[in-house]
Amino acid sequence: MQYSSIGQFLEMARPAPGKGPVALILAEDNCETAATLRHHLRLGFGRVVLLAGEEIILPPELEAQIDRIETDAFAEDALVTAVNLIAQGIQGEWIYYCYNAEFLFFPFCETRSIRDLTTFHSEERRSAMLSYVVDLYSCDLAAHPNAVSLDHAHLDRAGYYALARKDPERDWAEKERQMDFFGGLRWRFEEHVPWTRRKIDRISLFRATKGVKLRPDFTFSDEEMNTFACPWHHNLTAAVCSFRTAKALRTNPGSRNEIRSFRWHSSEAFRWDSHQLMDLGLMEPGQWF
Repeated sequence: MQYSSIGQFLEMARPAPGKGPVALILAEDNCETAATLRHHLRLGFGRVVLLAGEEIILPPELEAQIDRIETDAFAEDALVTAVNLIAQGIQGEWIYYCYNAEFLFFPFCETRSIRDLTTFHSEERRSAMLSYVVDLYSCDLAAHPNAVSLDHAHLDRAGYYALARKDPERDWAEKERQMDFFGGLRWRFEEHVPWTRRKIDRISLFRATKGVKLRPDFTFSDEEMNTFACPWHHNLTAAVCSFRTAKALRTNPGSRNEIRSFRWHSSEAFRWDSHQLMDLGLMEPGQWF
């Protein structure tokens, strides 16, 4: 179904409780948008919602499987604004959000559904899940000028680190169970990335709660939702495998001619497999064995 606005979507197609998490995908261009939608449909989302302008073209059979909301993808904080509006309209439901050419992976996602994941996480009394945005890229920029190739995707197997997150309202004291995570292309090519956009952590899966807002840095106004674990043990985390940074570095005039290749000594072919991401420490199974 197609909707002219988020208001019309919430009025006419309010997701039914219990059908499973809702995926919100903002398409900035046509790059692998169809592949992104198919990937999240396979994960078992109860509803997959595309936020896009009319210039985004999809196969008719895929259009029939999703909801589509007319959206200006280039408005300031377009994704954050959409997430907040929809979350307040479907309070209590689990929501995941991402951009096109981004692919959610979670532990054992080959054999377990997104509903299995959120059910377990809820039983652990958690209402949000930390994810790491893992940069994907093609090493052959001659063959793939925008650095995007599903068949030849690579990632960094090293170069990730974390720093304690500081609270400016408490004299820069460290926040409990919160870290800022860095790595990937934003770290290797940091001279081309504004310092406010270098973090790779994102609270990308959460339960919509009255009055709680997503902020532009992909953290929430409820600080407990920004923690990587509960006080008593480690929790599940996920990974959002993303071509978005590579694509931006190859599109922006200031960086396009400066970057000859994304390959380095720690590049590794991506197997599109959750076990590879767990082996590299890029997501955590917690107690979910």
